[in-house]
Amino acid sequence: MTPGRRSSTFTRLLRHGFTDPSAAERSLDTPELSAVRDDPVLLEALGGTADPDLALHGLVRLLESQPAPTDRRELLDTLIAAKPLRDRLLGILGASEALADHLARHPHDWQTLVTYEPGDLHPGVAEFERGLAEATDPVTLRVAYRRCLLSIAARDVCGTTDLAQTAAELADLATATLRAALAMARAAAPEDAAACRLAVIAMGKCGGHELNYVSDVDVIFVAEATEGSTDEAKALRSATRLASHMMRICSETTIEGSIWPVDANLRPEGRNGPLVRTLSSHIAYYQRWAKTWEFQALLKARPVAGDAELGEAYIEALAPMVWQAAERENFVADVQKMRRRVVENIPASEIDRELKLGPGGLRDVEFAVQLLQLVHGRTDPTLRSRTTLDALQALAAGGYVGREDAARLDEAYRFLRAMEHRIQLYRLRRTHLVPEAEEDLRRLGRSLGLRTDPVTRLGREWKRHTGVVRRLHEKLFYRPLLDAVAQLAPGEARLSPEAARERLVALGYADPAAALRHLEALASGVTRKAAIQRTLLPVLLGWFADSADPDAGLLNFRKVSDALGKTPWYLRLLRDEGAAAENLARVLSAGRLAPDLLMRAPEAVALLGDGDGGSGGLEPRGRAQLEQEILAAVGRAENAEQAVTAARGVRRRELFRTAATDIVGSYGTETTPAEADEGALLDRTGAAISDLTAATLAGTLRAVVREHWGDTLPVRFAVIGMGRFGGHELGYGSDADVLFVYEPREGVDDQEAARAANKVVAEMRRLLQIPSADPPLLIDADLRPEGKSGPLVRTLKSYEAYYRRWSLVWESQALLRAEPVAGDEDLGRRFIELVDPLRYPRNGLEDEAVREIRRLKARMESERLPRGADPKLHTKLGPGGLSDVEWTVQLLQLRHAWEVPGLRTTRTREALAAAREAGLLSEEDAAVLDEAWVLASRVRNAVMLVRGRAGDTFPTEPRELAAVGRYLGYGAGQAGTMLDAYRRTARRARAVVDERFYAG
Repeated sequence: MTPGRRSSTFTRLLRHGFTDPSAAERSLDTPELSAVRDDPVLLEALGGTADPDLALHGLVRLLESQPAPTDRRELLDTLIAAKPLRDRLLGILGASEALADHLARHPHDWQTLVTYEPGDLHPGVAEFERGLAEATDPVTLRVAYRRCLLSIAARDVCGTTDLAQTAAELADLATATLRAALAMARAAAPEDAAACRLAVIAMGKCGGHELNYVSDVDVIFVAEATEGSTDEAKALRSATRLASHMMRICSETTIEGSIWPVDANLRPEGRNGPLVRTLSSHIAYYQRWAKTWEFQALLKARPVAGDAELGEAYIEALAPMVWQAAERENFVADVQKMRRRVVENIPASEIDRELKLGPGGLRDVEFAVQLLQLVHGRTDPTLRSRTTLDALQALAAGGYVGREDAARLDEAYRFLRAMEHRIQLYRLRRTHLVPEAEEDLRRLGRSLGLRTDPVTRLGREWKRHTGVVRRLHEKLFYRPLLDAVAQLAPGEARLSPEAARERLVALGYADPAAALRHLEALASGVTRKAAIQRTLLPVLLGWFADSADPDAGLLNFRKVSDALGKTPWYLRLLRDEGAAAENLARVLSAGRLAPDLLMRAPEAVALLGDGDGGSGGLEPRGRAQLEQEILAAVGRAENAEQAVTAARGVRRRELFRTAATDIVGSYGTETTPAEADEGALLDRTGAAISDLTAATLAGTLRAVVREHWGDTLPVRFAVIGMGRFGGHELGYGSDADVLFVYEPREGVDDQEAARAANKVVAEMRRLLQIPSADPPLLIDADLRPEGKSGPLVRTLKSYEAYYRRWSLVWESQALLRAEPVAGDEDLGRRFIELVDPLRYPRNGLEDEAVREIRRLKARMESERLPRGADPKLHTKLGPGGLSDVEWTVQLLQLRHAWEVPGLRTTRTREALAAAREAGLLSEEDAAVLDEAWVLASRVRNAVMLVRGRAGDTFPTEPRELAAVGRYLGYGAGQAGTMLDAYRRTARRARAVVDERFYAG
């Protein structure tokens, strides 16, 4: 070949899509192709394939495999002369390396692509059975199967059939193959065949008439004894042998490879159950034991092989149960939970390439459609289709899904399934992962018709369609609820009130009539507010349904919208800031406390955004920021009551911020996963509430002093935090445990100083408890010397005298948590210097003091537990509860803090960590105590968030208990699991307490 001619050929090859023109030239120069190398028809046809290089290579191999020169000439002449064959054969060779291998092994099979009879354009089971008829063993069955697959793939890559037709043909071929395999099994064991009636029920995509190129074929087997026989056990043994043999024929690998695995794990009890059951056994199982997902799987059930009458009897018996599944408790939650579990099990390295199971993938479409079928198919038989696209069309025709949404979802599903088909067709391997290599992406893109820049365009189209699926997956189930109550254009179909009610019940709404009224109020009309809310509500309804009390979430949203709906920034915030709407939905449906705080000042909803608007978002504010804002507000007020009202308003807003942060961190959102470290989340919450309480006390003290004394109080005055307040561990329902200490200023007599100090305390307590829209802050000074019998406030010298002469061991223990929180810093520091020798006694506690602490603890356990309370579920006083852990830690502090500096802390978890590092507790014991303390503290917080009032035990009302479980990370229907987990955690902690506190 001359250089000029070579350059011209090279250019033409590039223009026709070859990526390796040099290799292509060498292939064209082979003896098999040299006669037609310059034929423009051939190059044009090769350039039209998904991978011209692969197609040319496959053609060379096919020509080389022809047994005689006349065969090669016949193939080449037919290829050049007959465009249908050219398109089919080269289309397959350019799309499937595996089918090219088959053609090389069976060089005459290309002739099946030469002409089609009219029935071959859309063959059914009968045509495929004829194609498999000559197969006599597993090897010849595989060859015949691949020959039939050639014709299906040829019609697919040439566009003769669309996706739905191709998937249906693949399912029909699978049906014919199962029948052929069963016939072989029966022929090999005639006695077994005579002893039973065996029916094969296709499930999954085969049952749904929408199979992939390479997929497990899911089946269920049902059998009965033959007529006249009463030996059911013998019939089942025979049927099991036949079924097992049939599965092996299809699944085992031979020199021709395998066909596909036959998977019977969707049967009752899965792989742990018998492979074959009688019809009555199937019915009994589904009536008594089946889970929700098993009824969902039965949507696809279709008899395909074996005894047709028995197969139909199976469908007829179980179909009514399928259409009653939506009435099961937690039906929607179960289906959604299973979908989430599928996503969670995808390896992190694969989730972005997972075409089937990942977010926005094929399974999202299938789950949404099946969910709607199960809910509405009870009363509408037109929805009872096994095929996803047919069911979607029926849902749109019935008004259950908007026509535009259905069309977009149909388009996305077809594109994603086409991607899946082309990926599998290449090597005939079962995979749902989008390839990473550029050459594979190029071939995939070109096979889908994306010829210009196929890699870039494929990525763009794939992401576009998955984005559509993700949005519509949520919208599909919830949006028609709005259409049922909103004003629609004439002629638009919509859910009937009864259908809307059924869907709300399925979602977990206890009062669907009220929910529909709320939706009508929110979504009806032609205002901009109604239009935006119609856009927001489909997703919000899904988030509400994911909570334990969706009714409360929807009602609270209506209240907030009624209060803020005319405020321009409110709807803009929810519409434009992705996190704000979900954060709001989580907060409004998580219980009473956060919504109550929000309703008192709805503008606090701005905190739920990203914080760019100056609200700070959900990031907790530090003590210095809080105190600065509160003191500034106090300084602007005209009197003490107004000042403390302002301070309490800041406290209310910040309590809402803290609660919202806690809820979002516990639930997780689409943009923010649930906080994995529950201890860290609890620490942040405790620190935020403690800092807020301290700042509020500082502002109140400033207001009282300014009101009654101007700039200077006659005494130095300090507030000492005690208990959980001093430990930075306050919960939502905690009182502020404090001590008050003062010291007269120079020149002030003792009586005047005492009157001033007592007036400060009395005014602070009064102002913080005045009835108002803001939650009160209760000050508890019962840990002071002499308890309730002693004076509320003492001088530093009085504390010194008392502790020197009268202090009891329990007071030293209480002082372990003492920390100044407000007032005169120098006085607070000197108070701490005074009590340090008491709480960190040199050489530790004497034996008698240790025994006294143990006696006090035992008496508290027997006397203070409320009557009727279940000790095992009491988070404070029960075995393994807060008291157990804290007293164990505090005893270690009293005995060892004098020599272990890390134990000199007011915080329980820090002290636990220090005890572990010092070898006072083993790693395991410290971890057990820490886990129990964190869990008990979170339960108390959850109870307050859910009920709006403090409590130390789990709620008994089912919805409240479920809401506590949701906060703790448990799904619907898992309340029992939660309680068992708490008991187990507390039991382990109590064992450590018995060893380390009572016996240590």
